[in-house]
Amino acid sequence: MHSAPRALCPHVEWAVAGVLGTRVSLDWIRQPAAPGTWRSEFSWQGEAGTASQLASALRGWHLLRFEVTAEPCPTAEGERYSCTPDLGIFHAVTGIHGDILIPEDRLRAALVRSQRGETDLEAEIARLLGKPWDDELEPFRYAGEGAPVRWLHQVV
Repeated sequence: MHSAPRALCPHVEWAVAGVLGTRVSLDWIRQPAAPGTWRSEFSWQGEAGTASQLASALRGWHLLRFEVTAEPCPTAEGERYSCTPDLGIFHAVTGIHGDILIPEDRLRAALVRSQRGETDLEAEIARLLGKPWDDELEPFRYAGEGAPVRWLHQVV
């Protein structure tokens, strides 16, 4: 959870607990990137599809910024969900090394929209990779001194 107003913090815990089927108590710290909000990080284990359920349970509150990731396993690819108040939710399938896997039909559709002049191909690909979400969330990922942070790195 990158940022949540204090009043929503218990609701976030209840939503996560409802999905995981167990009591959840998050350690909340102030989020310096958005004064008046709080952040927390939580590692979880669950069946394939749990990340989707978590993201769905959290997406209803407009004031939250969050990410939910699921590592790939023998029965499912990994997943990444990112959500911001301005952009809404982003979903990507991830491979064993954390790379975003873009389905062929989505790439073909982006190419067609670009060829029709409806959009810029570079912007379409950036959106398919979640760049607008990464750009908005990056200041929130750095939580402050001593707080746990998961950095996503660009590979060129």
